Amino acid sequence: MPALPPGLRTLREYRRAWLVKDLVAGTVLTTLLVPQGMAYAELAGLPPITGLYTSVLCLLAYAVAGPSRILVLGPDSSLGPMIAATVLPLVVADGDSARAVALASALALLVGVITLLAGVARLGFVADLISRPTMIGYLNGLALTILVSQLPKLFGFSTEADGLIAELGAFVRGAAEGETVPAAIAVGASGIALILLLQRLLPKVPAVLVMVVLAIGASVAFDLGEHGVRLVGRLPEGLPPFTIPDIRWDDLGPLLAGAFGIALVSLADTISNASAFAVRTGQEVSGNGEMIAIGSANVAAGLFQGFPMSTSGSRTAVAERAGARTQLTGVVGAVLILLMLVLLPGLFRDLPQPALAAVVITASVSLADLPGTRRLWRQRKAEFWLCIAAFLGVALLGVLPGIAVAVGLSILNVFRRAWWPYSTVLGRAPGLEGYHDVRSHPGAEQLPGLVILRFDAPLFFANAKTFRDEVLRATRAEPPPRCVLLAAEPVTDVDTTAADILVELDETLQERGVLLVFAELKDPVRRKIDHYGLDRTFDPERFFPTVESAVAAFRSHGGAHWSGG
Repeated sequence: MPALPPGLRTLREYRRAWLVKDLVAGTVLTTLLVPQGMAYAELAGLPPITGLYTSVLCLLAYAVAGPSRILVLGPDSSLGPMIAATVLPLVVADGDSARAVALASALALLVGVITLLAGVARLGFVADLISRPTMIGYLNGLALTILVSQLPKLFGFSTEADGLIAELGAFVRGAAEGETVPAAIAVGASGIALILLLQRLLPKVPAVLVMVVLAIGASVAFDLGEHGVRLVGRLPEGLPPFTIPDIRWDDLGPLLAGAFGIALVSLADTISNASAFAVRTGQEVSGNGEMIAIGSANVAAGLFQGFPMSTSGSRTAVAERAGARTQLTGVVGAVLILLMLVLLPGLFRDLPQPALAAVVITASVSLADLPGTRRLWRQRKAEFWLCIAAFLGVALLGVLPGIAVAVGLSILNVFRRAWWPYSTVLGRAPGLEGYHDVRSHPGAEQLPGLVILRFDAPLFFANAKTFRDEVLRATRAEPPPRCVLLAAEPVTDVDTTAADILVELDETLQERGVLLVFAELKDPVRRKIDHYGLDRTFDPERFFPTVESAVAAFRSHGGAHWSGG
């Protein structure tokens, strides 16, 4: 019998005591889902209603397929610019919103299929392709990009520029030419100040909802629409329509490229949030299960005029604080949004567009991690510069090239560490057992005629010559050593290229009268060496179970003594 989806298993175990808490949490969550959904839709270059459609479908889909009991999905500020960067260049010059919606829905379907396949194939590790420093840099660049893109809307006008530098220049020109609307600036600036103030002083108060309600009240009271302030207008009435996206074949290439980048960021964000909240709720994280659930939610959104989405740490935290116990919280939120669309489609018609810009800008501020950037500078300069490079990749090249830069930098950093790993000579430090790094213990004694070398990496094609050079450098000491002992515990693998280099190295050392021996080499690695045929070059007497036993053998054969006896 096939296993039930996680949501149905939870339903079978549901406790009556959870019901009131889930209902309350779902109601509280809705107050955040609606304004953020509309704001993030506009950030993606789409009509506000699509943000609500996306919220409804992803909440319902994740309630069935999601392994986490309280994780909340929905439109996300980090994905909005990526969606816009993928979709808007494909939209014709007249800004056809219907085509933009179709392209965004197709993008959601592609993201869903990619994520589903990755989950089925158990490829959850791909979320680790972006290291923490490069992710910080990427999100810092994204935060700045979002902030600049929303400035024209905050000031009451629009621009056609694309890219951070071009958008900033267009905003400055528009402001200098008098295109700003004072009433829009007042609404937007007040909204930002109010949200930030409430979040700091009264964190339990739904700051976004309070700001939206006050903005609608000000719009009605002062007739802001007649003063040049753009309003959201009446939303389409009724349930989200089932729609197969109508796109062209030549759209698939650009959409697929964007879908891979969005899927990667979404997965990294989802697994990070799932891990954080699993610790607090006592659940275990199912990375592949989360991928399948996120894929299902994206497919569901794509079939109902939605766009790609992800998990939200802030909305999940709101649900948790409100007492959420299961995914019924999300179902309640989805049902309330549907009721609003059916019964009250004009509820937000007087909401000023600058108020939505304020929601997006405050969300972008939360994306930036300046303390994390400063910490990288203090703790590890190399990773700080990786962070800066990722930031510049987003800021100068754009959002989608920026994610490629972030992934590329992360992979290059892995290769850099494996290519040039730490290696050192070991010696006997006074008062300490064993053998220790002579750089950390300058007073450590080395046995005459013996060099104990440690190479902190597996041996493979990229670093095999580096290893060879380190060994040869160690033999240039005066007087030259008679033996090089490799403390091989960190060597977790040896590939065929490295095996050939070992043979060549041994021949070179023997010409110099130096013997190469190994200590603490792991059994699986030893078996690989034998499989490569190196047992004909390195006989069993050259392998020792411990560094101590190798040193003892050297002393018994060569008569070397420690200075202390």
